[in-house]
Amino acid sequence: MAVKKKDSAALAKHLGGNLCKRRKQLGWTQETVAERVGVDVETVSRIERGAHLPSLPTLDRLAVALRCSAGDLLSKEGPVEASEAATFGAWISELGPDDRAFVMSVVRNCCEHLGKRSK
Repeated sequence: MAVKKKDSAALAKHLGGNLCKRRKQLGWTQETVAERVGVDVETVSRIERGAHLPSLPTLDRLAVALRCSAGDLLSKEGPVEASEAATFGAWISELGPDDRAFVMSVVRNCCEHLGKRSK
């Protein structure tokens, strides 16, 4: 049975809105998402506007990059709010091992300092 054009349009709108919401939760630009997924910025823009449904491999890469499931991106409810830990993990995921270690050390030191100060 063929999917009706109206159903495809509704799905594209849900997907686009969910993608945009998740991208903004992570504080990312469309350019950032495009780089992480391996598509051009116009493709991300068209998906967010609901003008384009991505292929399944692209949908999978979007979900991996945005740290959610493909189902989250397709659902009417949308992805669950990104936790602070997930957001932090997404930010540092593209760094090399030495840079990640440096960032983790700085954050740990800041947390230890602020934790002592608040007692």
